[in-house]
Amino acid sequence: MAEAVIWSLLLGLLGAVIGSFVATLVIRWPQGRSVLRGRSHCDGCARVLGPRDLVPLLSAALSRGRCRRCGAAIDPLHWRIEALALMIGLVAGLVVPGPAALAGAVFGWLLLALAALDVTEFWLPDALTLALALAGLVSGAIGVDPPLADRLIGGAAGFAALWAIAFGYRLVRGRAGLGGGDPKLFGAIGLWLGWRMLPVVLFLAALTGLALVLVGMVRGRSARLDDRAPFGALLAVAAYPAWLFLLGSTL
Repeated sequence: MAEAVIWSLLLGLLGAVIGSFVATLVIRWPQGRSVLRGRSHCDGCARVLGPRDLVPLLSAALSRGRCRRCGAAIDPLHWRIEALALMIGLVAGLVVPGPAALAGAVFGWLLLALAALDVTEFWLPDALTLALALAGLVSGAIGVDPPLADRLIGGAAGFAALWAIAFGYRLVRGRAGLGGGDPKLFGAIGLWLGWRMLPVVLFLAALTGLALVLVGMVRGRSARLDDRAPFGALLAVAAYPAWLFLLGSTL
């Protein structure tokens, strides 16, 4: 138990720092701005932010989400992603203490970045999906469950399944039903979870999407079959709990 608490705290702190970088990536990348170059500054008055302003979560809490100079609101995406990244690290350390927890946290943080970009921009960058896929292969190669063979089958099956669904939809309806990044993301998820968990992830993603539609309808929002939805984000939301269950059940 003590080991799990230590791993959880360490990965939670690391997650808050990683979350700060992920938030910057999600905001800057779609704008064509460098993620690695250029100091952070207030979007309202252009004041360069100092160390006091850049402590994950704490700075936003102390400043109440506003610039200390001009009072302009800071994009809440920053603290929300930082909080989610912290939670991903905490949970990974508690469920699977040890080196496997770090692998799972990396899985969660990459999924978080992809989900945030899909929700805000309807964009699943190939470079980020490739990073997720390669990290899954490395994780399997160093011995983290599931076995590498299951992962390879999962990668191929995940991509093929959604590609076939997208192809069939286009053939029948004459228009795209899935984004081009969704099959690639599902394939990358398969390289982490193996082929056995893919139906579970797909079911959870569809169930989550249906629940969101129903909540929207209860609130008076109309729903149409051709409404655009970030299905990649739904896959990401479903994949991380599936990993927690998979690794937790093997211990």
